[in-house]
Amino acid sequence: MRVLSVVGNRPQFIKSAPLSAALEAAGIEEVLLHSGQHYDRELSQLFFEELGLGEPTYRLEAGSLPHDEMIERMRPGILAAIESEKPDWVLVYGDTNTTLAGARVAHDAGVPLAHVEAGLRSGDWSMPEERNRVEVDRLAQLLFCPDERSLQTLASEGVGGEALVVGDVMADAARLFAPLARERSQALERFSLEPGKFVLATAHREANVAQPRLGRIVEGLNAISERVIFPAHPRTRSALAREKLALSPQIELTAPLGYLDLTALASQARVIATDSGGLQKEAYWYGVPCVTMRPSTEWMDTVELGANVLVDDDPAKISRAVAEARMPADLPALYGDGFASQKIAAALLDRA
Repeated sequence: MRVLSVVGNRPQFIKSAPLSAALEAAGIEEVLLHSGQHYDRELSQLFFEELGLGEPTYRLEAGSLPHDEMIERMRPGILAAIESEKPDWVLVYGDTNTTLAGARVAHDAGVPLAHVEAGLRSGDWSMPEERNRVEVDRLAQLLFCPDERSLQTLASEGVGGEALVVGDVMADAARLFAPLARERSQALERFSLEPGKFVLATAHREANVAQPRLGRIVEGLNAISERVIFPAHPRTRSALAREKLALSPQIELTAPLGYLDLTALASQARVIATDSGGLQKEAYWYGVPCVTMRPSTEWMDTVELGANVLVDDDPAKISRAVAEARMPADLPALYGDGFASQKIAAALLDRA
């Protein structure tokens, strides 16, 4: 069996690492295509180096373009890979433009599509990611859900593909790489940090790097009294400079971090303030409270359990939630047992 895996951004690199290992162990040949959606070296090449991923067979240069233009730019390269490799399945992850491009081309080429992280919904149709994930789920023949909630969502929408609850491959990555990150990374020493005595902040979503939201988020972060480490996505850094938004002295703006460094910081922070879907889950698995700077989330279980607080872009709510953040006791396991990758590989083999 041969699978064409289509990846293109930071979370997808992380998700693909344990799944690539599981596919190899199951005797499934994987061909990797990197769309180039995240073209900055810190956001792409370092993941192949740090996570031990094989070099992509195909590299596109999608870069940073508006939604429809980016997808059209990817289409010829993905189609050429499908025609050359003749995969049994095309495998896509999550909800990015790369995900949608891979799904559309697979559908048009008549190749079965498998969607990892299927059935997630935030309910916020202003997010491009929400529209992407809904369309991809409707195109997929095999849908790998992280939990029962996402399975029920697909059923309620009448999605036609076969849906399976396997857990979240991000939990696999957290199980495998968090101990390694704390052992190998020197990030705490480099930033002169003590475990549990700093805030990790990230903001990269399209809506959050435009005004007035970005200014309001900065105002909220500036009001935090603790030390804040803020690894900035390239477009976030550009927006801060363009809008002349100044950060308070306790905030250290840094270049994007490699996965192991970011994992070491996230797993040892007192609290994480973010707009990242992946970091919301990772915070839960690490036992670190999360403050989510978005109006909605796909991971409502973390909110309902009190481990995650939605604050949108309200400056006062951001600073107050960070100050008051505490992790509740006796939380249940969420999103699988850390072995979703093996279940996905087995399901693909069963359908050979």
